[in-house]
Amino acid sequence: MKLLRVGTAGAERPALLDADGALRDLSGVVPDIDGALLADDAALERVRAAADAGELPVLDATGLRIGPPLGRIGKIVCIGLNYHDHARETGAEPPAEPVLFMKAPDTVVGPNDTVLVPRASRKTDWEVELAVVIGRTARYLGSAQEGLAHVAGYAVAHDVSEREFQIERGGTWDKGKNCETFNPLGPWLVTADEVPDPQRLSLRLWVNGELKQDGTTAEQIFPVGEVVRYLSHFMTLYPGDVINTGTPAGVALGAPEPKPFLRAGDVVELEIEGLGRQRQEFKDA
Repeated sequence: MKLLRVGTAGAERPALLDADGALRDLSGVVPDIDGALLADDAALERVRAAADAGELPVLDATGLRIGPPLGRIGKIVCIGLNYHDHARETGAEPPAEPVLFMKAPDTVVGPNDTVLVPRASRKTDWEVELAVVIGRTARYLGSAQEGLAHVAGYAVAHDVSEREFQIERGGTWDKGKNCETFNPLGPWLVTADEVPDPQRLSLRLWVNGELKQDGTTAEQIFPVGEVVRYLSHFMTLYPGDVINTGTPAGVALGAPEPKPFLRAGDVVELEIEGLGRQRQEFKDA
């Protein structure tokens, strides 16, 4: 299933994109798309049954905002330097263990919402990423296969980053990652049954129409199942938690000087095979 949330920010309602591309209203079946739904097999089956029966009302998509496909996100855990080609372009050694940092849930906006360039920013950068959404509580998992079994679905994430804040201002990466609007998510949450192999997905990103990133999740150093297993030994993962799994080569940080960092007026578009497409205009904060 392709699950999404539509409407004005803070007042989104649940919806489903059917096989014919029609938008269907889920608000009569479930209250929201969130961790509680993803952990409830019976509720998910009601959604499937209603969709299969053609019982869901059609929504007019004209002018309708698409919000983040997941409400009440618990935490966002991010994996840095998780693509072989990205490590090469930045001159970094591939890590022996996953590099972890966090993004606050309040960085999440819709896939087509405006992204704000922080005040005093000189090095705002783009990063297309595969987002993994947890559907079952994960503690001390024993294998990558168990890790995959705890995944509810996948989405497109844009891990917007301010590299000067991240790298040159001391401390951890977090202050270059948690600026307002720095995690567009969606358009859909695609349930795991529709993504049989998360290591065979293409990722692309364009800036002002120019292709910058053209990668594949096959380049991940730590694949999805292993990432979930690994994280479960350092923190408990709950339904509705999100993992941003890293970005392939092609970011501004890895480009030759002068590096083409983002400015107000730039337009970024990104997509992952089968998971949909985003478009954001950048404006000054």
